[in-house]
Amino acid sequence: MNEFRGRGNLGATPELRQVDVGGGRSVLPLRIYFDRLVAVRDGGPGEFEDRGGFWLNASVWGRRAEALQPLLSKGMRVYVEGTLVQRTWQSRETGEDRDGMELEVDYLALDPGRIERIEVRARTGGGDGGEEVQEEPKEQPKEQPKRARKSK
Repeated sequence: MNEFRGRGNLGATPELRQVDVGGGRSVLPLRIYFDRLVAVRDGGPGEFEDRGGFWLNASVWGRRAEALQPLLSKGMRVYVEGTLVQRTWQSRETGEDRDGMELEVDYLALDPGRIERIEVRARTGGGDGGEEVQEEPKEQPKEQPKRARKSK
């Protein structure tokens, strides 16, 4: 099996497309840069440098593609898992056959380190995709004061 897992940044905001495969399916093409960050010797804590990463084309299919598209934008850090496949296509410039590796994404997660805010909306209409209603943000429970422990 050609499994791949990695963290990288989206090179562009993805645009959902419809393709004529199996009666028409949604596909979300992604371009991801997988960096290779290494801690800098004699550097401060949290100081890293990129030691040569790589770009990889990836695709998400079906309902997952439709759900992810509004959430993703250029520069977002993502974690992906999927299968590497060999693709062949014709160059737009020369018309020659080209080939390369592509990742068919089975799982995609957003890296929370770069997420500013998340809004959750409840569905109405019995879960049939009806109108969505925005909920008011919930207050976080206040932290209880810590009590000192008695030493033995």
